Amino acid sequence: MAERFEDLRAWQTARSLTNQVYALSGKEKFENDWALKDQIRRAAISIMSNIAEGFESRTRSLFVDFLGRAKASAGEVRAQLVIARDQEYLEEGEFEKVHDRADKVSRQLHNLIQYLERSNNPDDVREVPQEYVTD
Repeated sequence: MAERFEDLRAWQTARSLTNQVYALSGKEKFENDWALKDQIRRAAISIMSNIAEGFESRTRSLFVDFLGRAKASAGEVRAQLVIARDQEYLEEGEFEKVHDRADKVSRQLHNLIQYLERSNNPDDVREVPQEYVTD
């Protein structure tokens, strides 16, 4: 069971995604589109931050709410990655790798939300790993 938000696999995946987004958006073509670069970075940061804030809230209902926000931000990242690919800021292989990571965190968040909503303990904000593993 997770004792800290840093132990949650969804947060770890979000961290990896954020690092990928920063690396790719720092490339020359992408970097020159300051609006898209700023927006995609903010969305990636939002995923990590909402998971952390929700976990620290220590109530199930707030945690689920924040996980929903994190999932929405994961969708935003995926949409912005498509824009970056369409503008030829990313090569297809780069796009696929980072898009898959964004999709993975979205699925992890969905499954964690489902687990928490099914839980009988109203204060349960602990992760049961096998309940939401997405490979």
